[in-house]
Amino acid sequence: MKKVYIYALACALSVISCQDNEWVADNATSQVPELEIPMGAADGELLIKFVPEMSDILDQTLTRAGGVSTRSGIPSTDEVLNILGAYHFERVFPVDPKTEKRTREAGMHLWYIVRFDKDTDLKEAARKLRKLGEISKIQSNPTIQRAYDPKKKPLYLSANDLQHVTRTSEGLTFNDPGLKHQWHYQNIGDYDFVKEDRAGVIAGAIAGADVNCGEAWKLCKGDPSIIVAVLDEGVMWSHPDLIGNMWTNEAEEIGSTEDKDGNGYKGDRYGYNFVKNTGIISWTSAEDTGHGTHVAGTIAAVNNNNEGVGGIAGGDGTENSGVKIMTCQLFDGTYGCTLAAEAKAIKYAADNGAVILQCSWGYNSPDANEALGYTPGPKDEQDWVNQYPLEKEALDYFIHNAGSPNGVIDGGLAIFASGNEYAPSSSFPAGYSKCISVSAIAADYTPSSYTNYGEEITFCAPGGDGDYYGTPGVSDDQFAWEGKTQALILSTGIKNGQPYYAYMEGTSMACPHVSGVAALGLSYAVKERRHFKAAEFIELMKETSNDQFYNFYDEKGEKLYYYNHTTFGAPPTLMNLVERKGKMGRLVDAGALLKAIGNHGSDMIVPNVYLATGKSTSIDLARYFIDGESLSYSCTVADENIATISVDKTILTVNGVADGSTTVTIQAGSKSQTITITVRKNAGENGWL
Repeated sequence: MKKVYIYALACALSVISCQDNEWVADNATSQVPELEIPMGAADGELLIKFVPEMSDILDQTLTRAGGVSTRSGIPSTDEVLNILGAYHFERVFPVDPKTEKRTREAGMHLWYIVRFDKDTDLKEAARKLRKLGEISKIQSNPTIQRAYDPKKKPLYLSANDLQHVTRTSEGLTFNDPGLKHQWHYQNIGDYDFVKEDRAGVIAGAIAGADVNCGEAWKLCKGDPSIIVAVLDEGVMWSHPDLIGNMWTNEAEEIGSTEDKDGNGYKGDRYGYNFVKNTGIISWTSAEDTGHGTHVAGTIAAVNNNNEGVGGIAGGDGTENSGVKIMTCQLFDGTYGCTLAAEAKAIKYAADNGAVILQCSWGYNSPDANEALGYTPGPKDEQDWVNQYPLEKEALDYFIHNAGSPNGVIDGGLAIFASGNEYAPSSSFPAGYSKCISVSAIAADYTPSSYTNYGEEITFCAPGGDGDYYGTPGVSDDQFAWEGKTQALILSTGIKNGQPYYAYMEGTSMACPHVSGVAALGLSYAVKERRHFKAAEFIELMKETSNDQFYNFYDEKGEKLYYYNHTTFGAPPTLMNLVERKGKMGRLVDAGALLKAIGNHGSDMIVPNVYLATGKSTSIDLARYFIDGESLSYSCTVADENIATISVDKTILTVNGVADGSTTVTIQAGSKSQTITITVRKNAGENGWL
């Protein structure tokens, strides 16, 4: 959300991090810089990463202790922990048997949280620990802060308000009444929020300044196999315009005190509240703005239900249409989660099926406008890596491990808002070269007045612009809503803990447009049975996006807006558009992306099978062939002494008979594939040996 709704850590950590293989000599005290402890850092807590050689010792200690101990089992480390009075020693990331193998391959099992007395001098504690060769990285555990005024509320609309509009419904794909207001999906250039600029020229909206949903929806509306994790305030999963498209962990029950699926989290039915460490998602606090619910609606509000608003990948109202939203709650009322909890949320998303990480939060830009009260964040990528090594590793884990080699995408897309500090560079983690950074534009292609910009920005999307379209000195909530379409972003919302609809603005609102377009593209890849590596899909999004709007910047030259326009005497500000050329990223185009899907990527391949002797497993072959639901399948196994098979319509069932390896040839219409079957006496829950 604009300005006050972009999230930031209270201030930067000044952490010097070592590489995993870097050992610090005992006598190197003078060479170890002090750990800077930021405001908001948790008292008496440090995050420590050990070198890989310590893995076995740590495992033995934590196994004996039942997962939580007071010591590490490493004599030199424990000597220091004794001196410091440590009383709690635990892995940052809980053990999930299904994903533990890749967790270890990524080195994430080596991160531990250590707790001391709250009066412990953390700088001194870090200084002592950094002398130890078995420790590679140390940082404090700051709390993520929401840097906004909770008194500033969104512009609310009831479901009934959405019925009263002047814009025609003609040409709209779905019957959702609010879709008429959502110019950011299909901008026709004819709205009641247009205004005259200083020269008397009408400059309000230009047809095509949108993400081109109209063309995309002719091909696909969304697929439930695509999961988007919303890291934000808690998503109101019971909202009538969202409940149909919420990801559901069927093994869990809300409020359960048992971890029924063994993933390390109790009661995570719709996701998890990482602030309060509970499966109960909350949204009723007075300080909650509905921010997470708003971005979720842009991505996947249920379409064609004759209610509320539409979502970019929200389906068509029929069963098994629309992508799924997983809520990973980072903010709860006045509280934010710690950096360790944020890292857990990122990994949780990857481990539970999400392929897109929707993140409308981050640190301030390194060039944040201090004159407007913003404190600059990490100065560049390396500075961010040094300050927040755990955060960087968690994002890398998601980027490399989300999705599946046998699904539509191998790897994950981490999509971040670039920030709202009026700054010529992206915030972090958005500025991380492996993440997608999103800036915001108004309804006429011009940069939103608040948006960050820079050559590192990946994409832009509509984010609204109240200071551009609003009347100086007049509060937005003084407008009569009947018949009005606002130049902000309309989506699902929460008012006083109840389901509502709301206008918001910011790069926070532009970001879910990119997440929604990506989710819609991957949904169409499911339909077309195309497979992409994550980096490959990002490149296709770039290739199909639009940068022709930059030509308009030369013609218009400048943009006039009124900073903080609702205040009396709001100052006029001129934006030099020519200086923004090439620095807003490319405008995502859902229609162009979907049209290109079929000619890019690779064919889906039926996965090889690994199973234990005496066990069976099933594969839905329809997922791997175009029009697979309507095809007839015949399958033959090379050696029935190792495995037997059966086919029921589209379902291939494999039974392990004896140790060994064999092949199965699958004939589907005119196409065929051959897969390998490996059978062993013992196989893990994930199918590997």
